[in-house]
Amino acid sequence: MKKILFSGASLVLLLTSCSSAQTSQKTPADAGTYITTITAPELSKHLYIVAGDEMQGRNTGEPGQKKAGEYLINEYKKMGISFPPGATDFYQKVPSEFMKRGFAPKLNDSENIWAFIKGSEKPDEILVISAHYDHVGMKNGEIYNGADDDGSGTVALLEIAQAFKEAQKKGHGPKRSILFLHVTGEEHGLHGSRYYSENPLFPLANTVADINIDMIGRRDTLHPNTNNYIYVIGSDRLSSELHTINEEVNAKYTKLDFDYKYNDRNDPERIYYRSDHYNFAKKGIPSIFFFNGIHADYHLPSDTPDKIEYDALAKRAQLAFGLAWELANRPERIKVDRDGK
Repeated sequence: MKKILFSGASLVLLLTSCSSAQTSQKTPADAGTYITTITAPELSKHLYIVAGDEMQGRNTGEPGQKKAGEYLINEYKKMGISFPPGATDFYQKVPSEFMKRGFAPKLNDSENIWAFIKGSEKPDEILVISAHYDHVGMKNGEIYNGADDDGSGTVALLEIAQAFKEAQKKGHGPKRSILFLHVTGEEHGLHGSRYYSENPLFPLANTVADINIDMIGRRDTLHPNTNNYIYVIGSDRLSSELHTINEEVNAKYTKLDFDYKYNDRNDPERIYYRSDHYNFAKKGIPSIFFFNGIHADYHLPSDTPDKIEYDALAKRAQLAFGLAWELANRPERIKVDRDGK
């Protein structure tokens, strides 16, 4: 009798264990499990350093930008995130000659900075998340800190990378690989992203999308009463799926108001052509650009970290993470089904 009872109890335990395992398999982690690791205090901590006076406005190829780059690399090292395979370090060197432009001042040699999380199931398919880490430096002794442009996008990449790394530690790493790409030379002509698109580390045919983040820490003059919005640009130019997925992710997690003003094909300011996603889009890679619009401190010394609305910065970074999670983990890569116009 005792032996039979013991076997019955064991059977109950075994069935319970199997049931728990099946339940666990049916409810895998989603973006919501890790999205809250992206926080306003951590973004603020990073941004007061990246856009601090010590960085002297991060002008392309100058010591302040290189110092900011060293900070980014050290943060990736702390997270346990390395440079991508095929690279010898965190730098993709961008030579001065490549950035030569008409009668513009000659720029120093500079570097894109890259970090990489390898995909668990489709490692050869690459999702790029980009932001430029340069700004315009100093003028007449004044520091142009560039806290929003694009310190905000720069630190968002750090927080997004941290969230993906936390997921990987828990056994929920992305199925596709993610390249975190901090590009140089944007302010002088989108040079760094153009250099990568012409000298890619991974075949562009394997690049599923680019999520570009440029200025997401403020509100513009067209939204004076709320910061719960973001301009979405380019999402429907090459892939209808990218547009739909972004809408679905926002409805599920962040509930920002999407403003498509600058996605208008007749936009007189031609914002679509003015940030780094464009160098991916013109190569046929589905690309999306998150942007908070132009504010009174744009390209002025007054674009400082104390002006950033960190709650908005966190929420917009969470949106980018949620979208990246979906693009990295969905069964099939998104399709290019539009002509890019």
